[in-house]
Amino acid sequence: MKTGLKKLLVCYVLICTLAGISKADLAGKVETIVASQTQGKVRIAVKIVNPATGAVIYSHNASAPMTPASNMKLVTTAAALNYLGPDFTYLTGVGLIGDSIAVIGSGDPLLGDKLTLQKNNLDAGWVLKNIAEILRKNNVTTISDVIIDDTVFDDELVQPSWPKKELNRWYAAEIAGINYNDNCIDIIAETVGSKVELTLDPPTSYVNIINNCKASATQTDTTIWGARPAGSNVITVSGVCYKKCQPVSVTIDRPPAFFGTLLAEELKRSGVAVRGQLVEREILPQEQFKLLAVYRTPIWDVFDRCNKNSFEVAAESLLKTIAAYRQPSGKGGSWAQGRQFVSDYLVSLGISADQFFIDDGCGLSDNNRLSANLLTAILLDIYKKPEWQKFKETLSVGGEDGTVGKWFNEPKYKGKIFAKTGYIGGVKSLSGVCTTEAGDRVFSIITNKTNGKSRQAILDIVKAIIDESR
Repeated sequence: MKTGLKKLLVCYVLICTLAGISKADLAGKVETIVASQTQGKVRIAVKIVNPATGAVIYSHNASAPMTPASNMKLVTTAAALNYLGPDFTYLTGVGLIGDSIAVIGSGDPLLGDKLTLQKNNLDAGWVLKNIAEILRKNNVTTISDVIIDDTVFDDELVQPSWPKKELNRWYAAEIAGINYNDNCIDIIAETVGSKVELTLDPPTSYVNIINNCKASATQTDTTIWGARPAGSNVITVSGVCYKKCQPVSVTIDRPPAFFGTLLAEELKRSGVAVRGQLVEREILPQEQFKLLAVYRTPIWDVFDRCNKNSFEVAAESLLKTIAAYRQPSGKGGSWAQGRQFVSDYLVSLGISADQFFIDDGCGLSDNNRLSANLLTAILLDIYKKPEWQKFKETLSVGGEDGTVGKWFNEPKYKGKIFAKTGYIGGVKSLSGVCTTEAGDRVFSIITNKTNGKSRQAILDIVKAIIDESR
């Protein structure tokens, strides 16, 4: 009996000793990587936590507020889960008011989103075609106005802190109560004879195209780009094209009007006459609105596009949705209100207000500040919830998919890192969870004033978490 007890005690001491050695080895290895970055101007913050016990395995500069880039999306999706709940669904209603067709937006960021349509085995433009089909089934052959109600959000479409020179890019699209096709238009260039011809996807008269492209006889430097002045839908396309170029996505101005125009054009193509005009206004409760269809997007689809693909429209729509649905009217969601609700959520987790500053929902603004403490606290908060597994699946997976899919391809890492990337000028970040032989490890790594070795340092730290937990 005593011999058995001694053996148990020896085993217990050995396990505790090995655990201590493993923790020390990991901390030492990470410290070496951190030191290689801090010798220059790079600022780096790291925190690694065992979520099962809450024990901090390694911490460096973890309370410092840093520019997070797209790690901001973790904050936004976590706050949305907190405020809107796991069963929240975006509902876009389509119906008739008299002889006019009316669309009531809910802020859905994925209406007409091609990746989401592909995921659900639906063709591009399906929503518009489906509305036309429903009208025909209801024997509606003529409509008057196309009424668009996007008052679920306010009328500030562009986040004022975003870089002005990047507002044409797909990742800086406008945000509205009705969003469609990622609030962008794709431009395809093809050389025909000695000229470059341009086609639009979706095809529409909503934008005006100025074609300054030149045909190229060789493949060297063949690329095109589009430029659109603020507040305008006149797009100048420039560059050179050899045979056929990759499509370029350019943001459009006023997404609700974009959707309304596309709808009117689809109705006309399908044989439904449109006699009136496009009207953007609030549909009042006393109006006789005859509902014909509801288009649904579960919040988890939005989280997936936000975290796995770093889709900006998804993040900003979530931020404004939090604001809208916390109002008695359920309307008028704004960036200012959304920032306040997100800040309140962070404080409720015990995060000191001097460890963060919220400016937008996606991280494109370089005014955002988050600490590594904060990012790990958010992940730990969700880790304790029943939705953790589902939330983890919205993160990109090392070596497999999303923005982390191109890294961690080695067998010992592949499929074991679930994380959110972050990148803007001078900033690289990565936060998430590693599945190791010793259990899960939650981590956050933020680098500011980065150099050419910062990305590799981040990857090496994550690999060390798995290596030293074997």
